[in-house]
Amino acid sequence: MKSFKNINAGALIKLRFLESEMEIARVCNFFNCSEEEIEKMFDSKSIDTDILLKWSKLLEYDFFRIYSQHLILFSPQSNAYSGNKEKPSDMPQFRKNIYTKEVIDFITGLITSGEKNIGQVVEKYSIPKTTLHRWIVKYQNHEKRIHKEYNTSNINN
Repeated sequence: MKSFKNINAGALIKLRFLESEMEIARVCNFFNCSEEEIEKMFDSKSIDTDILLKWSKLLEYDFFRIYSQHLILFSPQSNAYSGNKEKPSDMPQFRKNIYTKEVIDFITGLITSGEKNIGQVVEKYSIPKTTLHRWIVKYQNHEKRIHKEYNTSNINN
């Protein structure tokens, strides 16, 4: 998945299912439904959350994280539109500024490939310039270290 913008849950589930090499009979048994109903799920752009949770457990993959990454990248800053900050909430609170490795790789990939420049990324995803610069330096150093380790291991073999 190259983009977190347009999510097709059924297609992603089907992809993970095919990668797992799991028997369709096991899936049908798990969901207590027919093969045709499973195929309908694969063809569906959106999936009920209870069913998505079951797929996540069966295929050992957190499909909800894809939606979380979408929120991190495409929703406004958490304090941008909040009117009353004094009102406490009983809802679980999450920090929006926790970026996963996949998101960091996606963003740095946009910059290093030249698809977007730093200014465009800052504007579109509201990621601070300093954070982007840190990611780019860390990413480049990581790539150089892997390349160096690979070359060293090939020389020693």
